[in-house]
Amino acid sequence: MADSSGLKLVGLIFASVMIAVMLTTTMVVKNYGDGVYTLERTAAYGR
Repeated sequence: MADSSGLKLVGLIFASVMIAVMLTTTMVVKNYGDGVYTLERTAAYGR
């Protein structure tokens, strides 16, 4: 059976990854909303 300190370490790792993913997602959504990112090509690409 797993000990308490091992479970705390695994929980800390999962929490850190979850926070990193949430921050990245928030930044991408905010930048997309501000018009930094677009899904369509524009005339700026020369095509």
